[in-house]
Amino acid sequence: MKCPVCGCTESKVVDSRPSADLSNIRRRRECLACKHRFTTYEVIETVHPVVIKRDGSKEPFDKNKLYVGILKACGKRPISAEAIANDIELSLAGSLNHEVTSAELGEMVLSRLKEQDPVAYVRFASVHREFGDVESFIREIRKLQQRDKDE
Repeated sequence: MKCPVCGCTESKVVDSRPSADLSNIRRRRECLACKHRFTTYEVIETVHPVVIKRDGSKEPFDKNKLYVGILKACGKRPISAEAIANDIELSLAGSLNHEVTSAELGEMVLSRLKEQDPVAYVRFASVHREFGDVESFIREIRKLQQRDKDE
């Protein structure tokens, strides 16, 4: 830390306290050269994942955008779109990889929907996998039925 008075880079921490919401730490420092005391704040730097779109462009991960997409698939279904979006966000935050493709993100949603609600799963899959005809829906439903029989 650089002293705001003399510019010296050597200081010692005199007092340290977490903020009320525990999002940062307030530190009182004393310059070793001029003895001036000053306050600094230490915050955890968060790295937000980047989503690589189908066209190759990149954009920051937006949980709200993911939530809206899941919500559309879950309309009038007994599952929580918010819980799925939160789960995926936590999964991405815990990952060492800071880039994820939109296809991988879609598959993460599909795997969670497949476990919870087959109707929401087919709805989301129809958009994510770009179903072009009724036959695509029928194939996906047959896969789900076969999975249920195998279990």
